[in-house]
Amino acid sequence: MLKQVLQDLRTGRIDVLETPCPALLPGHLLVQTRASLISAGSERALLEFGQSSWLGRARSQPDKVRRVLEKIRSDGILPTLETVFARLDEPLPLGYCNAGTVVQVGEGVEGFRPGDRVASNGPHAEMVCVPRNLCARVPDTVPDDRAAFAVLGSVGLHATRLLEPTLGESVAVFGLGLVGLLSVQLLRAHGCRVLGIDPNPARRDLAGVLGAESTQAPGPDGDPLAASRSSSSSRGMDAVLIAASAPGSGIIRDAARMCRKRGRIVLVGVVGLELDRTDFYERELTFRVSCSYGPGRYDPQYESHGRDYPLAYVRWTEQRNIEAVLTLLSEGRMDVGPLISTRVPQAEAARAYQVLASDGGALGIVLDYPGGAPPGQRAIESARSATKPVGAVVSAGVIGAGEFARSVLLPALRRSGVHFESIAARRGVSAALAGRTFRFRQITSDSRDVFDNPAVNTVFILTRHDSHARLAIEALQAGKHVFLEKPLALNLEELQAVARAHRSVNRQLLVGFNRRFSPHALALKRLLTGRQAAAALIMTVNAGPLPPGHWLQDPLQGGGRIVGEAVHWIDLMYFLVGHPIVSVSGTPLGRDPQGAGWDSTTLCLSFADGSVGTLHYLTNGSRRFPKERLEVMYDGRILQLDNFRTLTGYGVPGFARMKTWRQDKGHRGEVAAFLTAIRSGAQPVIPFGDMEHVTRASFAAVESTRTGAVIRLQPDRS
Repeated sequence: MLKQVLQDLRTGRIDVLETPCPALLPGHLLVQTRASLISAGSERALLEFGQSSWLGRARSQPDKVRRVLEKIRSDGILPTLETVFARLDEPLPLGYCNAGTVVQVGEGVEGFRPGDRVASNGPHAEMVCVPRNLCARVPDTVPDDRAAFAVLGSVGLHATRLLEPTLGESVAVFGLGLVGLLSVQLLRAHGCRVLGIDPNPARRDLAGVLGAESTQAPGPDGDPLAASRSSSSSRGMDAVLIAASAPGSGIIRDAARMCRKRGRIVLVGVVGLELDRTDFYERELTFRVSCSYGPGRYDPQYESHGRDYPLAYVRWTEQRNIEAVLTLLSEGRMDVGPLISTRVPQAEAARAYQVLASDGGALGIVLDYPGGAPPGQRAIESARSATKPVGAVVSAGVIGAGEFARSVLLPALRRSGVHFESIAARRGVSAALAGRTFRFRQITSDSRDVFDNPAVNTVFILTRHDSHARLAIEALQAGKHVFLEKPLALNLEELQAVARAHRSVNRQLLVGFNRRFSPHALALKRLLTGRQAAAALIMTVNAGPLPPGHWLQDPLQGGGRIVGEAVHWIDLMYFLVGHPIVSVSGTPLGRDPQGAGWDSTTLCLSFADGSVGTLHYLTNGSRRFPKERLEVMYDGRILQLDNFRTLTGYGVPGFARMKTWRQDKGHRGEVAAFLTAIRSGAQPVIPFGDMEHVTRASFAAVESTRTGAVIRLQPDRS
């Protein structure tokens, strides 16, 4: 059983949690940690945030406060508070400076083998699973505790590269924390004369030992402008690297005034950015902000999928920067020994963070890890497991422990009296956190443990979309009932395979089309019963944009937003009309259907009874507007559903309004109906043919959006 360091965001408390070994992913390395470095700057900031008051947190994150207020206006206060508290209840894994030994090599990884010593951005955990592009082999002459500085060193190296130093230049470094002191050595390696500026005299002395020619205190305790004139022979600094963390814009102002004409400033720390135009204009200064370890950072194609940038075009990537730092360490041109101020066993990590919080001068705090055989246990018994209820019929195995699982589905299952038997997540820490909160008996990082567990009779699959069909088939073949969060499949081949597996067993299978189970949707369905003519449905979804590179937009992993998300509302309209979809047409917003069109699209569904459904799935709206609005026009009447809180009738005999205090998208009703069907042996909650039909319609919507053609569907359902 291995341990990982986490921070409780509600209290700021540091915990060392027992977790299963993480699963090895394709393109990744499984590494046994030997040493990890606490980053005094960024991790101290997290510690202070966790220990601050609610008012202090709100002041430090005004953008998030604004988003919470917008969500309250659109969704109501109770769902918003539940979402906020669910996120606060998720402890934060700490650490990103790791050194250890490769235990296993994932599929598709070249250049590494078991036994290699590597530095990576893995967290403070005994075993870490790290993408290959974020690992670098450690030279034999570099000890593990020194190698743990490589990632933080690459932060300083990338900032130094952006500064473009040349031999003989004068460079000032504001802030002599770990990154600043590493940067001092990097600048010396480039042949620069370095002026170190920091209020801490011990750090200034250490900067002198590590190569700074002169040092100076900032602000009222010193005169950095005079020091810069002395250091640069009155010419002004060629460049300034800001590695400090400080409120206000005093540092950026001093940096500008220290520079010669056409000097350069690079920010790698956190300071105020109220720039004085005169200072920058008269000197024609260049200002750049450095992003973490270098090119590749925050690019999922590089980091998660292992797609390297060609060396001829991107010489220094994240990985190659880490390698360069390790080379400097092996050659003795960078010394991190003087930066180690404290060593603590990982099991006593809470003590290390106490040192960090109480000693403002603490620099490199190294966590040491036990040696011996790799702790490879992928399943653990929870000490907090609940006793299985007498007569319980549904014993749940859950695969996936993300935000949706923790904040929506697992609470709904707990209220329904389900026995929590086993939970699996590839990241063992995710499984451990959810398992501890909901008192699962078994916690594992391997989904096979769920399928092989005879006590599990129902599997809930809450993973990313590319694994849905495969896991559903495995669960059915293992003789389990299956709840599968949408979508059912990402392509026709997957859909057909699931259909074959379902036909071969007598088990319940439900796709998470929860909106049809909302009290408002059920009331809408009753009011539409007996309508005399075709209906027109207009569904507007204010979906909002996703960040670039989000996994949902990857056709192979997420299936895109039509198959991955818009299928919800295709199913809702199909449920309300009650007749098969016969054709689908899609029109993207904008001219390029492979650009914004995949996110913002209008779909037109034609039904067998002549009804028409229009789905405006848009990402270019305001968060202040509710996310979902449905209007149904039929028989001289109109029903309007606003954000699953208010259903209003216009001209509907005997019905005016149905309003609830909280938004209800149907998750509880969906779970209750599914469990009732399992317990009673009733017919499926949604016939498989209906779920298959809706899924085919989503595929047709993608094809039509891409080609512009109207795609016709067979009205007969299998």
